[in-house]
Amino acid sequence: MPPEFDPDTMLLRFRERAEAVRRRGLPPIEGAERRRFAEQAQLDFMDFAMIADAQAALEDGILTLRIDLRPRPDGN
Repeated sequence: MPPEFDPDTMLLRFRERAEAVRRRGLPPIEGAERRRFAEQAQLDFMDFAMIADAQAALEDGILTLRIDLRPRPDGN
């Protein structure tokens, strides 16, 4: 692992990826292919957003991402 690795910078890149997926338009495709593309974009966004919201810890060369998947008390 490079000594300059920063978990917070990695999480920032995942936030940027999630936002890029959210802004990405649908290509000019139709029918089932369009639906599959939209479904994959939703999964990509969810994956990137979950990692972006993680708490990262780097200890003894082991990167641990902690992601709280419990519902928020305010319902969001």
